[in-house]
Amino acid sequence: MRDKVTSLIRNYDGTGRYFDRDAFDTLKSYFTSGTARIAAANVINANAANIVKQASNQLFDTVPELLRPGGYAYTTRRYSACVRDMDYYLRYASYALIAGNNDVLDERVLQGLRETYNSLGVPIGPTVVGIQIMKDLVKSMVADSGLEDTSFVDAPFDHLSAKLSDISV
Repeated sequence: MRDKVTSLIRNYDGTGRYFDRDAFDTLKSYFTSGTARIAAANVINANAANIVKQASNQLFDTVPELLRPGGYAYTTRRYSACVRDMDYYLRYASYALIAGNNDVLDERVLQGLRETYNSLGVPIGPTVVGIQIMKDLVKSMVADSGLEDTSFVDAPFDHLSAKLSDISV
């Protein structure tokens, strides 16, 4: 898993350049935002089960046909798989927050996932809705914890949504 620092070094080393002002600004921003990113990850860690529960309830209220006969979450097994996947996305979003980099999402979550979901008939649209609901819940909880600027929380959730759906959400 690469963080902002290792990705930056990799990019500059790959082109044989020394760090320039942009690189130093990126590093400064990464280290300055570190406390907030760790605080957000702590909020997720402390509330993960509640976040997933609330998000899944909101998702099924928003898209109730998922729970009806023939819906993807109709059986207990499928319902459990949906909730498990939401927890999986939340956990990896917290890793990306700490790293300040979405590469972990590409490497550990997204490679092949869209194709797997399509082959299994898992609907992508409700998955994206669930991810966005979790983002909103996390942002609210992070704000309640005292952080004023929660905009950095958007990045991993929006990255997951965009890559799964192939559209800008």
